[in-house]
Amino acid sequence: MMVEVQHLTKTFGTQTAVNNISFTVGKGEILGFLGPNGAGKSTTMKMATGYLPPSAGTVLIDGFDVLTAPLEVRRRVGYLPEHNPLYLDMYVHEYLEFIGSVHGLSGEALRRRVRQLVERVGLGREQNKQIGALSKGYRQRVGLAQALIHDPGVLILDEPTTGLDPNQIGEIRSLIRELGEDKTVIFSTHILPEVTALCSRAVIINRGQLVADSPVSELGAGKASETIIRAEFEQAIDTALLQNLPGISRVEVETGHTYRIRATAGTDQRGAISRLAAQQGWVLLGLRQEEQSLEQVFQALTK
Repeated sequence: MMVEVQHLTKTFGTQTAVNNISFTVGKGEILGFLGPNGAGKSTTMKMATGYLPPSAGTVLIDGFDVLTAPLEVRRRVGYLPEHNPLYLDMYVHEYLEFIGSVHGLSGEALRRRVRQLVERVGLGREQNKQIGALSKGYRQRVGLAQALIHDPGVLILDEPTTGLDPNQIGEIRSLIRELGEDKTVIFSTHILPEVTALCSRAVIINRGQLVADSPVSELGAGKASETIIRAEFEQAIDTALLQNLPGISRVEVETGHTYRIRATAGTDQRGAISRLAAQQGWVLLGLRQEEQSLEQVFQALTK
């Protein structure tokens, strides 16, 4: 595993910001790291990059412990923090060359790497400006470029699309997806469709505790309090007959001849509904069992 979080805890006085969380992330995996404001996401990311020492537990990056081998960890990690710290009086090229030199790059290899990243993150037209003259979205791109300058194996991105317009968000998503083919990417976001679009897995924390760690496609399994089925018929039906089916708790008229059917969580009543419709001579036009959305799962886990 490229990243191993082991029983990680962080306390500030009497407040526990992160409480004994553990998870792993493999190479080529994009992990969505989710939680409400104040859940401990940024604190966890700061500990994973060596910016904050854990109170207990540790993080291993490619086998190196953030506590005992911090320089090895920093060589392997690119980090874009939530509040993107930049030298506003420096020019884009100047700043990236400075960051590259900190990582040991020099000469033509450094200049070539800066040229590659300027194009890759879409800074071509802004590369000769001072950072202070850039929009928030372009400053975010500069922050992403500095995280990539030393070609790290692990990228930790805290709210990477903050301040970008819809076109820029699409471009950064494409870049993250491309980077995830051969790097380990952990990123936090409040834009839940972003997780569905990009991530293979999601970890959700709430009040410092891990409340979910699952493939995104399976995240809703076992979390729903009930199953929702929508059925559309050609004519009005006797809802009492539907409600008498085992496992169905309530039938509601939505519009016209479309009905919202509430059933026991984890069950699939579509076969029973179809058979009843055939017995009663009802013409069934549509029958769909709703998947629980990531937003619904998030809300249920972080109330």
